[in-house]
Amino acid sequence: MRTTRSIRNRGRRGKNPPIDLDITSLLDILVIMLVFLLKSYNASGIIMNVPKDITLPSSNSQSINTNGVVIQVSPSTIWVDNQVILQKDDPSVRKSYDYGGRRIIPLFNELVSKKNLIKQVEKTTSEAQKFSGIINLIVDKSIKYSEIKKILFTAAEAGYKSYKFVVLGEDN
Repeated sequence: MRTTRSIRNRGRRGKNPPIDLDITSLLDILVIMLVFLLKSYNASGIIMNVPKDITLPSSNSQSINTNGVVIQVSPSTIWVDNQVILQKDDPSVRKSYDYGGRRIIPLFNELVSKKNLIKQVEKTTSEAQKFSGIINLIVDKSIKYSEIKKILFTAAEAGYKSYKFVVLGEDN
């Protein structure tokens, strides 16, 4: 009889008590990851590609950009939504202006076609984003104010009444 009891108790004797686990370092890692994710979170969801020809001015502004048509301007090129609209080196550039040189015709035509496309999608799809009339300007810091004024005049003539300048923040 003694042998049966010792066989029964043999399994109990060999088990170790549970180990206490210190999770302080794990919590530190989780807090660091949470802070990193919150810092890198972009609430607007807007991603803009800046061409290498453009050097953005710096700013302390903290406002978030909104969805809209993106106009990028370098000293030699104008893009609308990453599509080249006007090469300033082209000899036919002089014919690209009207209203006494205040409106840029290729830019105006592209902005009007973008506006019409957005309005057409808005009519056909109930969940489509409405035409906001906002343009996001990515302008090289060496561009003169007179050029920016022409771009803003052209955008206003095409039906875009609001604009936002995209600048380089302090942390970039």
